Amino acid sequence: CFSYVIIYLHYGVCLIYASSVRTHVNVDPAKLKSLRQRWSVKPSEMSKKTLNPIRAIVDGMKLTPNPEKPMIALSIGDPTVFGNLPTDDTVLQAMKEAIDSHKYNGYAPSVGYQKSREVVADFYSCPEAPLDGKDVILTSGCSQAIELAISVLCNPGDNILVPRPGFSLYKTLAVSMGIQVKHYNLLPEKSWEIDLQHLESLIDDKTACLIVNNPSNPCGSVFSREHLHKILSVASRNCIPILADEIYGDMVFPGCDFQPLAPLSSDVPILSCGGLAKRWLVPGWRMGWILIHDRNDIFGTAIREGLVKLSQRILGPCTVVQGALESILNDTPPEFYQGTISFLKSNSEICYSELSTVPGLNPVMPSGAMYIMVGIEMEHFPDFQNDVEFTERLVTEQSVFCLPATAFEYPNFFRIVVTVPEEMMIEACIRIREFCARHYRPRSQDSHELDQ
Repeated sequence: CFSYVIIYLHYGVCLIYASSVRTHVNVDPAKLKSLRQRWSVKPSEMSKKTLNPIRAIVDGMKLTPNPEKPMIALSIGDPTVFGNLPTDDTVLQAMKEAIDSHKYNGYAPSVGYQKSREVVADFYSCPEAPLDGKDVILTSGCSQAIELAISVLCNPGDNILVPRPGFSLYKTLAVSMGIQVKHYNLLPEKSWEIDLQHLESLIDDKTACLIVNNPSNPCGSVFSREHLHKILSVASRNCIPILADEIYGDMVFPGCDFQPLAPLSSDVPILSCGGLAKRWLVPGWRMGWILIHDRNDIFGTAIREGLVKLSQRILGPCTVVQGALESILNDTPPEFYQGTISFLKSNSEICYSELSTVPGLNPVMPSGAMYIMVGIEMEHFPDFQNDVEFTERLVTEQSVFCLPATAFEYPNFFRIVVTVPEEMMIEACIRIREFCARHYRPRSQDSHELDQ
């Protein structure tokens, strides 16, 4: 039993103290004091589970460039690094006007201004997949959009299906939340299409979400309409919602069309994640969004309410960028997009053409985004045990830094970012060729005869 003492203070505030009168509880005051004075601050389980595979691998590499050659970094997925791909003046003017208006200096609703949500909805709406303002959640970049989508669909102990090779953030977020990651294979010999049979074999009663990244980072692939229909069929048969990471949407080369996933779906509910970062070349502005496609009301109100609640944890999306969104989306001239795409395609063709004739390398020509994946025939490079050592020595000898694809769960490849200036891309390819020529070893005659 407890006794209560009520002490009344000024201003109507009262404090209630409860004191135990149980006589059998015997606490040593000296021991209690010593326990309270002993520091014990430990990191959370979530922080200990959080690991970015790229950082884990790169931070462990010995990256000492050749001092006689200037560094060429083909590893950073930021199109603004070298200054050769500025955003359009229209985009900058929209931001200036939003600032000068003094309307966007305060807090916005956690899901974004209603007007800004409607602008995004109008931009992406189509008859096959109509959207209005309530179907849009504005976020702090596409990364937060992906985080909210995973968080609202999954519980600890669930699993999600993630592409291999694939963007490392999916695993980083999921594992930190206690969600299992299952990797489904992409097929380089089929321009990185999904191995649908493998994908479906991974599904069980704990599968909460299928992530489809199209166009792809790190592959630069763009799925055809036919292939997307097949992916939707797998999701429909197994009643699995899709998180569509479409941050590189419409960033595809001439002769290839980007098809958003949602307009092809008759029943599969989809959370489509996108943003300004790549197509408008402003990743630092941190403006992303989730488009909720749920024509059959499978998500219902619960998922929508869950997204709102999750967004309320941090008021993320920048209000100034929200104020500029209408002009950014509607007034950016088509020539700006075309210029970016033309440059990326040209650099991709240079890289593919140069490296496809290098013995021991097998580049896969991309169809969009900002990347090209290059296979390494490791048996011809006995000086290195794996792609990490290969790319590490490439830095040491040639001052060219490419990401080993082990960071994307796909060993014996490396990823090249094609946003660098053209002359830098050509120089990098020359150095990669020199490096491979130095370390390439043909099969011995005996091995060749045994193979025959």
